[in-house]
Amino acid sequence: MSLTSHSRSIPDGGAALEITHLSKRFGGMLALDDVSLHVSRGEVHGLLGSNGSGKSTLIKVLAGFHDPEPGAEIRLYDQRLTLPVSGAHARNMGLAFVHQHLSLIGSLSVTENLFLNKLATEDRWRINWPALHRDAAEIFARFNLALDPRSEVAFLSPVQQALLAIVRAYEEVRQASKDHADRPGVLVLDEPTPFLPRAGVEQLFGLVRQCTALGASVIFVSHDVDEVREITDRATILRDGKLIETVDTVQTSHDGFVGRIIGGALETYGGHAKTLKNVEPYVTVSDLTAPGIGPLSFDVAKGEILGLTGLIGSGCDDVPALIYGAREATGGTVLLDGRRMPAMALSPEKALGWGMAYLPADRLGAAGVGSLPVCENIALPVFDRLRRGFGLMSSTIEKHGLEQGAGAGVKPNVPVLPLAALSGGNAQKALMAKWLQTTPRLLLLDEPTQGVDVGARQQLWDAMDRASDAGTSIVIGSTDYDQLAQICHRVLIFARGEIVAELKGDALTKENIAEHCYRSVTELA
Repeated sequence: MSLTSHSRSIPDGGAALEITHLSKRFGGMLALDDVSLHVSRGEVHGLLGSNGSGKSTLIKVLAGFHDPEPGAEIRLYDQRLTLPVSGAHARNMGLAFVHQHLSLIGSLSVTENLFLNKLATEDRWRINWPALHRDAAEIFARFNLALDPRSEVAFLSPVQQALLAIVRAYEEVRQASKDHADRPGVLVLDEPTPFLPRAGVEQLFGLVRQCTALGASVIFVSHDVDEVREITDRATILRDGKLIETVDTVQTSHDGFVGRIIGGALETYGGHAKTLKNVEPYVTVSDLTAPGIGPLSFDVAKGEILGLTGLIGSGCDDVPALIYGAREATGGTVLLDGRRMPAMALSPEKALGWGMAYLPADRLGAAGVGSLPVCENIALPVFDRLRRGFGLMSSTIEKHGLEQGAGAGVKPNVPVLPLAALSGGNAQKALMAKWLQTTPRLLLLDEPTQGVDVGARQQLWDAMDRASDAGTSIVIGSTDYDQLAQICHRVLIFARGEIVAELKGDALTKENIAEHCYRSVTELA
């Protein structure tokens, strides 16, 4: 992965998008405080900030989901937009969005998704499908994309779906500006990369550069500082709803970005350098198998943080779910604190009774219930503790949620808010608190900091460290090599469902993890 920004000179063809004096208040909280943003024509402009910094609110104002406070002004190609922004009007002016969840319809074809707005708004009694398929094929050929217009979107890979969403957004702004050559369009890419493998990120970046070469401007919203440094020309950093600074990417180091995002230097963790109080096996996994996995055997000491990693498809991310019984194993045993059980007999209910806890990667789909209040999500494993007499009092649940949220650093710490209303990092802090309050013997984590900003990352690492020091054994499945190198005592490298290497001590570095992951695949080929 390239760790330096690309060398394009910053475009100076005037403003594509200009925002001034943008504020947004939710009740007593000022989510955006007099923010201004200037995006040049043909520029890739980064937008960074911790969870809760105001990035999402700014994007939602642009998209017409939120009304800004009086006094704000938004100009697109020097034309003032009427506020609040109408989503349809913004699109007609050449402003299009690609959100993290892409807004594609899996049951429809590639062609139908590509021309969805056109099909929905045009007055026609008959659709010429062969002609539309040909139009789609011509568009993909212009971008050198191998997408079958007739394929059902549900069967596309995550990379292909992301590329389709970007091409659709570009085509929308191109169509909107076909009679206005001076308005080539602005694309807003809101966290498009967290679920993509590195090769997919590179392909997506290639498409972004093609769009800007054709005159479009791109706002790239991301938590990944290295990706921002690689793809953007300039970047704007928000913190606590305020504009901190707009910087030239090529002149700003990784640490320079991080310092601006969190308001100070990033603390360096060194979990692997710590000495374990007890190196005797506390958890023993023996001959664990599942389709495409194993047999796997490994131990975890009491209080140890063990990382499992490999390239996409290596099987490392399946292991926490198999140990917890959330995915069915075909063989093997799990021994925890002297109690042994066949892996095939494990279930989440039994694992929970044993003192295990499991936090899946899918934050709102599997780890929590987005529509429920934060306090109820936190209380789910401990409802019995909160009972008063014959039932549960909502005030008791809210008070408990407030206390746990404060301890975990959840912002805003409003227990009655739906979990889905929190930013990704704050939702993850609440979900981590949900399980750590049970003082688990074994904590199983799958991509615990995926899509989480650097500040929240450190808070989550600190929570893991405290649990480790208190005696909880932790197993982390992750493809974030930097995270693993900083927080883990040991890391096991996976390839094709097998453990192929172990790193610990001085050998446990981000560079060594990456080298072993890629070398292992080559050696097994």
